[in-house]
Amino acid sequence: MSYWKHDSAIVDDGAQLGEGTRVWHFAHVSPGARIGARCALGQGVYVGNDVLIGDGVRIQNNVSVYDAVTLEDEVFCGPSMVFTNVYNPRAAVARKNEYRRTLVRRGATLGANCTIVCGVTIGAHAFVGAGAVVQKDVPDFALVVGVPARRIGWMSRFGERLTFGADGRATCPQTGDVYELQDQRCVLVEEGNLP
Repeated sequence: MSYWKHDSAIVDDGAQLGEGTRVWHFAHVSPGARIGARCALGQGVYVGNDVLIGDGVRIQNNVSVYDAVTLEDEVFCGPSMVFTNVYNPRAAVARKNEYRRTLVRRGATLGANCTIVCGVTIGAHAFVGAGAVVQKDVPDFALVVGVPARRIGWMSRFGERLTFGADGRATCPQTGDVYELQDQRCVLVEEGNLP
């Protein structure tokens, strides 16, 4: 077994977990789940069947990753954040054939207690603040907060808030990455050095 799991965790037969992945107390991984290498699934995490999780993903305590969710590499899911997969659920109405796919792109951060309403894409290295409710797509590098979530700025790959000058450019103080605003989007135009 190339991954580690706590004795109280359940990893169903058929689940695929990559090298070095750790599954902590009372977590449950369903048989159809595909999880990459070097991931950490915290206490009480649930992973559904139709879920794809990349490498280096961190899922903090009490998060349920339901069917139709894809997390690319190095996504961070904060404690007790929420995914959904049905837009208009009713207990008396079966809607499993109406799941809306949710995609969280590489390096994005989903803050504690935020809610991601199904059917959206969270852009690469975007940052969703704690408690935000995301109802529409979030661009790459965007910082969104509030209910409903709205963009209030931009974040670097390293997780630093960016300050743009008159030339429409910003430099990450930690890495030297250079970003530029182009048509209401933040674009990485010159890579520095990630630690």
